[in-house]
Amino acid sequence: MTWTAAEVASIVNGDLFADADRVVTAVCTDSRQVHAGDLFVAIVGEQFDGAEFAREAVAAGAALVLAQRRLEEPCIVVPDAVHALGQLARAHLRTLTGVTVIAITGSSGKTSTKDLVAQVLEGAGRTVAPVGSFNNEIGLPRTVLQADASTRFLVLEMGMRGGGQIAKLCRIAPPDISVVLNVGTAHAGVIGSRDDTARGKGEIISALHADGTAIINHDDGFAAYFRSLAPGATLEFGYDGAFVHASDIVLDDLARASFMLHIGDASVPVHLQLLGEHHVANALAAAAIAHLCGLDTAAIGAALSAADTRSHGRMERVELPNGVTLINDAYNANPESMRSALRALAMIGRNRRTWAVLGEMRELGESSMLEHDAIGRLAVRLDISHLVAIGRAGKIMHIAATNEGSWGDEAAHVDDVEAAVKFVTERWLPGDVVLVKASQSIHLERVAEALRVAGSRED
Repeated sequence: MTWTAAEVASIVNGDLFADADRVVTAVCTDSRQVHAGDLFVAIVGEQFDGAEFAREAVAAGAALVLAQRRLEEPCIVVPDAVHALGQLARAHLRTLTGVTVIAITGSSGKTSTKDLVAQVLEGAGRTVAPVGSFNNEIGLPRTVLQADASTRFLVLEMGMRGGGQIAKLCRIAPPDISVVLNVGTAHAGVIGSRDDTARGKGEIISALHADGTAIINHDDGFAAYFRSLAPGATLEFGYDGAFVHASDIVLDDLARASFMLHIGDASVPVHLQLLGEHHVANALAAAAIAHLCGLDTAAIGAALSAADTRSHGRMERVELPNGVTLINDAYNANPESMRSALRALAMIGRNRRTWAVLGEMRELGESSMLEHDAIGRLAVRLDISHLVAIGRAGKIMHIAATNEGSWGDEAAHVDDVEAAVKFVTERWLPGDVVLVKASQSIHLERVAEALRVAGSRED
């Protein structure tokens, strides 16, 4: 990427207050990560104004600042820096030839699937994919801007918090392959009903050009609706009747799935390294994408079998020095992923003591009480040894578990992170398996880290 200040101003339709010939070679949104020649985009948030760090960015080497107000530093002024970031990403993508844009959405599994796709495609050409969950109007453009002329595959994760958001992301990066993994209850309190969620997710398919392909979950209840939106070809994955499907699924002692992968008439065994049977569906979606990108079935199976966990806080298993197995799945949670994680815990912890340290699942709206009640009851039905429920929503899980038959310290309610760590570390024993999970905003990664430190400490 090489743009003059004048070219940047033209792309974003901004007012230029700098030498028109000044050159930028990359885009950065964090003043702490600026390199020489960067365009620093000063994003304005609810709690911060990036323009306050403009001087720091220029001192670190930024050639130009894109801001929402006039600055003393060389700058371009626009009404909305986030919108301008998207414009820059779109303009950059237009300069790249030979790149296949793959867009992935779903109520759960987006990040895990994105990570699988990136690992499978790496053997076929330079692949760019986001780190973690860069799936909004800031993260997605940042990922697009990492691509260059050598990039063959650009893998993008698209999240939503309302209708029209995915369509907006697709205008920044028009997809060649669009994937809808599933439609669940995540963010029901923000988006509305599952029908509303399906309509929002469907925007990723409607954005395809006539030569693009929609990849659809054959087993999802909205599969027919998504087929109706596709302007061109469709390809389906699932457990039965789909072009890409799995058979003979078996879980090992760590809840890692082995299965036979079928792509049309070809088949190959796959042995996943990821924890939980729910990753089979993610692997099938990744296989469908790889098939469209030209990889043969044997190569797809081998790459899936070698793939590992790349994003922090997603079913990360750590064997602690004190003999405890810690599973950190604290990055995010919704009812579907919470159930999957509990089932994986029960499988991994067979003949061992198990702990489910759970926090609130956010943005469930009117269904919040029922969903938290159901999780508390499920923990008991799966014979989880100890449920430690945190916070106000945790109280609902605790009451549900008690009503289902867990007594004493089998089901406990604590007020905060510190109390949860204290409760577990005073009672855990070598051989125990501990799962930590909640919505991202609950910050249970602090519990996982504190348990990791406690389990590594030499007494």
